[in-house]
Amino acid sequence: MCSTCGCGEGNRYIEGDEHNPHSAFRSAPFAPSARPAMKITGLKPPTFAPQASPEGDLHYGHGEAGTHAPGITQRRMLEIEIDVLDKNNRLAAHNRDQFAARQQLVLNLVSSPGSGKTTLLTETLKRLRGHQACAVIEGDQQTVNDAARIRETGTPAIQVNTGKGCHLDAQMIHDAMQRLPLADSGILFIENVGNLVCPASFDLGERHKVAVLSVTEGEDKPLKYPHMFAAASLMLLNKVDLLPYLDFDVDQCIAYAREVNPDIEILLVSATKGDGMDKWLAWLEAQQCA
Repeated sequence: MCSTCGCGEGNRYIEGDEHNPHSAFRSAPFAPSARPAMKITGLKPPTFAPQASPEGDLHYGHGEAGTHAPGITQRRMLEIEIDVLDKNNRLAAHNRDQFAARQQLVLNLVSSPGSGKTTLLTETLKRLRGHQACAVIEGDQQTVNDAARIRETGTPAIQVNTGKGCHLDAQMIHDAMQRLPLADSGILFIENVGNLVCPASFDLGERHKVAVLSVTEGEDKPLKYPHMFAAASLMLLNKVDLLPYLDFDVDQCIAYAREVNPDIEILLVSATKGDGMDKWLAWLEAQQCA
């Protein structure tokens, strides 16, 4: 369970399970998880009041847990988060050891939906084809559309569908990597579920998180979702070819990102027009050498 939003495993499956005649996904891909009927009596919700500004704005992230859930105390939320993340982090450490033993560069690509993450990835793979062994783990709630797009580049890919889950976790990566051919010293790209909240908290065993932000989203995204940009080593500001048609302040966006994370590297790219792609590939090469 995600301690931030409470998402469960839902109908999570790894690509191929949809062909299993006994799979729950096959019979009811969007059906709610079965749960026994419960009778709730004597409910006394924990006392928690959001901070309120003079204008009346409400801020629910001020408690010890940094978030809020109805009926759960801040202490209990912290206990759940520590328990969930501890198990995930131990699995992530195991993944990282396996990647390091084979000198594999593993990158976790994170963004909101519609940032152009998959297009950026396919263009990257086309440019690396014949020069660098690559593989991809694709994360989405449903469909195998993105994995199909990746395979069209000639790159092996595995789709991991999370069902109701809003992020990939270390166990999903461990399960997928066993089915995915990746050469020693290769690059594994993990395209996470489109979400700038929960993936920030879950270590997958990657070397770096790479945040993809498009100029169509607004320059204040790093301030709105600070945990993600604080966790990222690199921000790719994508779709810069559209800047002449938008009211987007690049310098302000960069300043916001560095306000959240002074050490973040930033590259301006256009996956469709090719701007900045050479610098992105040079960054990948530098990370392999490191």
